[in-house]
Amino acid sequence: MFSFDPYSPVVDADPFPLYKTLRDEHPVYWSEPAQMWILSRYLDVAGAGSNWQVFSSAKGNLMTELPNRAGATLGTTDPPRHDRLRGLVQHAFMKRNLEALAEPMREIARDAAEALRGRDRFDFISDFSSKFTVRVLFAALGLPMGDEQTVRDKAVLMVQSDPVTRAKGPEHLAAYAWMQDYASSVIAQRRAEPKNDLISHFSMAEIDGDKLDEREVLLTTTTLIMAGIESLGGFMSMLALNLADFADARRAVVADPALLPDAVEESLRYNTSAQRFKRCLQSDLTLHGVTMKAGDFVCLAYGSANRDERQFPNPDVYDLKRKPKGHLGFGGGVHACLGSAIARMAIKIAFDEFHKVVPDYTRTEQHLNWMPSSTFRSPLRLAFAVEQAAARSAA
Repeated sequence: MFSFDPYSPVVDADPFPLYKTLRDEHPVYWSEPAQMWILSRYLDVAGAGSNWQVFSSAKGNLMTELPNRAGATLGTTDPPRHDRLRGLVQHAFMKRNLEALAEPMREIARDAAEALRGRDRFDFISDFSSKFTVRVLFAALGLPMGDEQTVRDKAVLMVQSDPVTRAKGPEHLAAYAWMQDYASSVIAQRRAEPKNDLISHFSMAEIDGDKLDEREVLLTTTTLIMAGIESLGGFMSMLALNLADFADARRAVVADPALLPDAVEESLRYNTSAQRFKRCLQSDLTLHGVTMKAGDFVCLAYGSANRDERQFPNPDVYDLKRKPKGHLGFGGGVHACLGSAIARMAIKIAFDEFHKVVPDYTRTEQHLNWMPSSTFRSPLRLAFAVEQAAARSAA
C-alpha cells in the first residue's frame, strides 16, 4: 500500500519515484504521518502558490515550523501584510545596492577556490561552498566576523527536524534561540552605529512613515541568516552534484562559462534544494475529486512539480538546452524568493572561480547522507576527486 512520509530518510535520499506515483495516482494525497495533504502536480502547486486567499502562509511555511515565527516574516504572512513587509525589505535591499557585492563575492570565491589548488580530493561543502556562502552572507548582512562557523552550524540545525518525532528537537530549538539572541545583539549594534549593510537598512527601513517593528526586524534577520546559509549553500551543493553526475554538462559549462546560467536554471528545476513548503486552507476546496477542508494543512511539493512531465518533457533528464520557464526552484506566486537575483549572481560567480581551479571532478561516494529536513534537501557531505590531468592543466 502506497505511503508518503515527507519526514522519512527514504524521501530525503530519493523522493522522485515517490513523487511520480503521487502525480500519477494520488495528485491530492493525505499523508497520515505528516497530517497534511500533498499536492504534487505542477499546475496544482503553481496555482496554490498564487492563490494566497485559499492557501495561506500565515500559520507558517516550513513543514516543521519554528516557534513564534509565523506572521512576522515574508514567508509567513499573506497580503496585505506580506506586501507591506516585502516593500520594506525590498527598500532595504535597494539601498544596499547588492550589485556592488559582485567584486567582493568574486574575491571570496577566488580565495575559497585557491585553497583547493593541488588537492586531489576534497569535500565540496566543507571545503568550498560553506566557506563561500558564510562569508558572502556576512558581507551582505553586515555580520561581525569571528562567529562564521558557529552561525553556519546553528543555521543548518534550524532547518532540520527529527524524522522520528516529526518535529523540531531540543537541538533545533536551541539553535533557533541562539540565532535570535545573536541577531538581537547585531541589530542593537547597528542601530547604535549604522553601516551600509542590510541589517542597518532593515532596522531603519521606512516607507511613508511605516517601519518594521522590533519582532519583524528580528525574525526577518534571523530568517535571512538561515535562508542565506542553507538555501544558497544547499543549492550550490545540488548544482555541484548535478555537474559531477553529468560529465557532458560539466565539460560544456567549463568550456563555456556563459552556459552557467542555463545550468543553474536546469538544476533549480531538476534538483532544487527547496523541496516542500506548507500552507493552511482558508476554505474547503475540491481538487481531482478530493475535498480538502478549511483548516487543513497542505504541502506544496515544489520538487515534484518541477519533475512533472505534464509541464516539462523528459523531466528526469538534466538538459542544459532546456531553458525551463516557470520552474519552482525559487518558489512562486507572492512568495517567490526575494533573494533570487543575488543568489543567481552569487552562484554564477562561485562556480566561475571554482571551475578555474577544479574543472573536472567526480564523486567518490555514491551513497550520500542527506540533511534530515522535511522542507529542504541537500547532502551533508559531497566528496569529490579531481582528475589529475585536469588539475595539472589548471595549475
